[in-house]
Amino acid sequence: MSVSLTSGAVANGIASGVISRDTVEEFLYSEAQLIDSWQLMEWLALFDEQDGEYFIPSTDLPAGDSRQALYLIADDMPRLRSRVLQLLSGRTWAENPPSRTRHLVTNVQIKSQTGDEVYVEANFVVYRMRFQNIDPYIGRYSYILRRTPDGLKIRRRTATLDLEVLRPHGKVSFIV
Repeated sequence: MSVSLTSGAVANGIASGVISRDTVEEFLYSEAQLIDSWQLMEWLALFDEQDGEYFIPSTDLPAGDSRQALYLIADDMPRLRSRVLQLLSGRTWAENPPSRTRHLVTNVQIKSQTGDEVYVEANFVVYRMRFQNIDPYIGRYSYILRRTPDGLKIRRRTATLDLEVLRPHGKVSFIV
């Protein structure tokens, strides 16, 4: 599945001054499909290569600063690339065999736009199926998406879990 949003970009509002909610929603839905189908290299390509970031704050301090508080995931591009390569290697015990997931993204809102960047929030539920268990991960996404010549790119993606604790889920070894 291709997620390139460059074809028809001008008509969809990517190349013009305003990025439409329809364009953002399509981008987020396509991103979710890439993760669910374990097309993680294609998912990784959605991030801005220079300064893309991926965060999951801890459940006890969701508004904490990643430089001062413990985060479940606080990845820059080299770390995120390493995480994806480990997941795809088949040698990551926590994801061998890989979990099956289903990402549901809803209530997409464009909060602000400045220049080539748009700040987006959305609700999510990720169902993770593994070893006859189904674990729901519920929360809120925050994105900073950047308009580039190649289409939208993720500059920052934060998945804030609404869970009070990770039990009985236990781990977040896959992409939320």
